[in-house]
Amino acid sequence: MGKKVIIIGAGGVGNVVAKKCAMNPAYFSEVVLASRTLKKCEAIAEECKKIGLPTSVQTRQVDADDVPALVQLFNQEKPFMVINVALPYQDLTIMDACLATGVHYLDTANYEPKDVAKFEYSWQWAYQERFKKAGLMALLGCGFDPGVTGVYTAYANKHYFDEMHYLDIIDCNAGDHGKAFATNFNPEINIREITQKGKYWENGEWIEIDAMSIHKPISYPNIGPKESYLLYHEELESLVKNFPTIKRARFWMTFGQAYLTHLEVLQNVGMTSIHPIKFNGLDIVPLEFLKAVLPEPGTLGENYSGQTSIGCQIKGTKDNSEVTYYVYNNCHHADCYKEVQAQGVSYTTGVPAMIGASLMCEGVWFNPGVYNVEEFNPDPFMELLNIHGLPWHEEVNGELPHTY
Repeated sequence: MGKKVIIIGAGGVGNVVAKKCAMNPAYFSEVVLASRTLKKCEAIAEECKKIGLPTSVQTRQVDADDVPALVQLFNQEKPFMVINVALPYQDLTIMDACLATGVHYLDTANYEPKDVAKFEYSWQWAYQERFKKAGLMALLGCGFDPGVTGVYTAYANKHYFDEMHYLDIIDCNAGDHGKAFATNFNPEINIREITQKGKYWENGEWIEIDAMSIHKPISYPNIGPKESYLLYHEELESLVKNFPTIKRARFWMTFGQAYLTHLEVLQNVGMTSIHPIKFNGLDIVPLEFLKAVLPEPGTLGENYSGQTSIGCQIKGTKDNSEVTYYVYNNCHHADCYKEVQAQGVSYTTGVPAMIGASLMCEGVWFNPGVYNVEEFNPDPFMELLNIHGLPWHEEVNGELPHTY
């Protein structure tokens, strides 16, 4: 029996989540899409209707910064759960509204405060007792990275290792959207993420590095070598906590030279700053202004060529023998556009959010409290990835020369 869900956020990822939920009435009997901009919700609902999806999408307007407005919406709609694909700044207000109304919660990115370019799970993990006491579940970081990468790691740990020692998450977008400069997800969040200092886990401590200062070519399946940069990414924090045998954990992401050149110029002229400046008597945040003039990520899907490749490379031991393991997904932008009118980065985030929500609705993944995806049985999630558009591939005891 399907459950009613509210999706908050009508950007590129919200579009994918709404359509994938509307395709699966067995899990989701009713779908409500809410955003500050009602027009965006209505456009997605209209597309769902046009392509003949079995569940119609209802639309609502809500400001996700406003807890009383969220509470009112949840009390009116009485959903089983909320799928939060709004901005990471809004995670806590949505969690507060869930606690006030008895609604379960899922998101794809951890909370970060608006005035500091910093992300960590501490703010959301602090909700553990309140959710547990209320009999509610919050599932954090259920996109691709974080999300699928955590499930991949849990799957590897369950089936291939006694101890995992080295983890490298490698993320490549080898697609071409034809724009001079654009980000594949929210520009504000994307630029904040890559311009802060990098960080990785080694021998029980975090090693901090200057942004983008460590890089090397990594070879990706069906793509070949691409220059990859070591960044800090939030799933590293939960994975080293939940798998304490890991000695080193790193996250790598590819960037083209044109992207990096544009970014350097924007940084040099102050356009990536998150601190307000006075302009014509108004307080303007340069990065927010930049976001307004860059292409909306949800509009990049049409004619987007190429593919993404995201996976986990792990080294450890089983029965006292060394094991290497690589699990990954390659996703074609054109296939995503054909199915849900989205580019691959939105698709790879939106599909896992729908899968995590379906497992919560079915009671397969369910436990009151606040959890990361790797804390649940990975097998049903891995099975659903193959069914819903993100098939995975694995290599056992192959060579991993580019990261080790």
